[in-house]
Amino acid sequence: MAANDPASAARLEEAARRMGLSLQAGQKEALLGYIALLQRWNRTYNLTAVRDASQMLVQHIFDSLSVVGPLQSELHKRGSGDAARVADIGSGAGLPGMVLAALNPGWQVYCVDAVEKKMAFVRQAAGSLGLSNLHAMHARVETLTPLDADVVVSRAFASLADFAILAGGHAAANGSLLAMKGREPLDEIQALEDTEWKVARIEPVTVPELNAQRCLVWMNRRQGNL
Repeated sequence: MAANDPASAARLEEAARRMGLSLQAGQKEALLGYIALLQRWNRTYNLTAVRDASQMLVQHIFDSLSVVGPLQSELHKRGSGDAARVADIGSGAGLPGMVLAALNPGWQVYCVDAVEKKMAFVRQAAGSLGLSNLHAMHARVETLTPLDADVVVSRAFASLADFAILAGGHAAANGSLLAMKGREPLDEIQALEDTEWKVARIEPVTVPELNAQRCLVWMNRRQGNL
């Protein structure tokens, strides 16, 4: 897939519109350029099990775009919408962190993953796509100095309890955790009782062209509110 592929650009624009997002030309180019890079690297480094560019567009880009609006809304309510600090834990090939950085140039986005080749790809993509606000960190999340993030997000990192225990320390004092999930994870929510985190709300989201349930699980520390 080329960054100037008109059919893919039209699908991307329509999907964004359905999610309430308006993409600038440079943002569309960055998102499509990311898919082209991911395809190229994937042949050698096996970064994702999704091979087809059309499916990458849906399962990686559209899925990651679904969190952009809710995150922007939440951070604007807190007054940090234009200059937020976001950590993407278990980021893999940079999802959703790369998408968040491309659509929010004022945010500083930190992608964290224990697999070095994946963070090497994110580093290369950030440079190639001109995303100076995207930072790749090769480390186990529990060994990192706290990132003091407004929101710590994960797309497919772990159960809610493991996410809270391993990554909760990277949320600022009034920060939140945000887990991107499929169906509402009732068993995982129950397991949170043994942690300092609780579910604040569950927000359903719809991913265009994806025939699967999606929801966002927002978590706050038990001792404080947003």
